[in-house]
Amino acid sequence: MKRAVILTTLALASLLLSACNTVAGVGKGIKSAGKAMEKSAQ
Repeated sequence: MKRAVILTTLALASLLLSACNTVAGVGKGIKSAGKAMEKSAQ
């Protein structure tokens, strides 16, 4: 379980970094990261 959370976090971090071209991209990235963390916590 802990490994899945770490892998999910790393994947989302890479998506965030690639989507950070604009402020809107950062907002979308943070939103998707939050949703993914919420799913993995359940």
